[in-house]
Amino acid sequence: MTSQAEPRSSHPYYMYESIFGQPSAIGRILDEEREPIGALARAVESANRVLVVGIGTSWHAALVGEHLLSTVGGLEDARAWNSFEFDAYPPAIGPGDAVIVLSHRGTKRYSLRALEAARAAGATTAIVTGIGSEARVDLADVVVRTSTQDLSSAFTVSHTGAMTALAMLASELGANVGRPGAEQIRQELKRLPGLVDTALQLEPQVRDWAREGVNAERHYFAGWGPNASTAYEAALKIKESSYLKTEGFQIEQYLHGPYVATHPGVMATFIAPPGPGRGRAIEIMAAVNMVGGHTAALVEEGDEEVSGMVEISLSLPAVSEALTPIVYLIPLQLFTYWLALESKRNPDVFRLDDPAHNAARQNYEL
Repeated sequence: MTSQAEPRSSHPYYMYESIFGQPSAIGRILDEEREPIGALARAVESANRVLVVGIGTSWHAALVGEHLLSTVGGLEDARAWNSFEFDAYPPAIGPGDAVIVLSHRGTKRYSLRALEAARAAGATTAIVTGIGSEARVDLADVVVRTSTQDLSSAFTVSHTGAMTALAMLASELGANVGRPGAEQIRQELKRLPGLVDTALQLEPQVRDWAREGVNAERHYFAGWGPNASTAYEAALKIKESSYLKTEGFQIEQYLHGPYVATHPGVMATFIAPPGPGRGRAIEIMAAVNMVGGHTAALVEEGDEEVSGMVEISLSLPAVSEALTPIVYLIPLQLFTYWLALESKRNPDVFRLDDPAHNAARQNYEL
């Protein structure tokens, strides 16, 4: 059964519709963006380096892209770049390199500068952007479209769309050279809309979690590998939609400092699918429990050991680790939305309904 958003009358915010629009948006990308992604694969398979550039949520997608391109696609020199850093400390790129810019709406200053710089240097250029965006597609050799524009400032559907496109690219590259696991990812991508739909069905549990979570003094999120980015993204979404205190960490980095600030009133959430960090996560969960912190985890179905370590556990269908940043992010997006409602915040407006923040907007341009 396909999950559906509740009637718009009961959910006046665009973020909710965008979250539930993800299965169909991902399905469209899988069906209709194969040709440009194939063209991009041909363009980058012989590149000296591949640089994936983005800012904010798009930087988190770039981090996932780096992991996908290196582990699945076999491009060991793939690297994620924050677009501000790309502009401030530009790498020495040339005609043998490829630069992929991720931009939801195509309007961010430093992402545009990165694309302009790559074009001027003679690098192969690509942009992954939304349908109807204002991106300078004339600067790109390849254009990949993700979704219709997120009407909420809390980007959700365009983010999972960008990660889907990067997963398609990585699996195409990996399959072309016989990379272990690449063909499996290609087959799993066909099931991705259904996997996301299954994750959406966790909404009742997530609502209960949000009712408890809104009272937390602070939220920490921790993950490893491609899901370090998932931890960063969950924290970012909560900050921009609820304004609550939260941070996201690579799991070992959480232990080296932030853990010391964990005590009763703090909630630590672990993105914990099977993988190299699972054992370490179990150790840290035990430590958080012992100092009185609250614990939650996103786990693979049937993982009773991790589920038994935490107060709140959300079980997700089995999928290769490379695709967990998409599937496991869905309950966290829902958690963000319901936290905003519990906090009586509007998750769509980037706090511009606050007169002070609205006035302060004159001091910066994104």
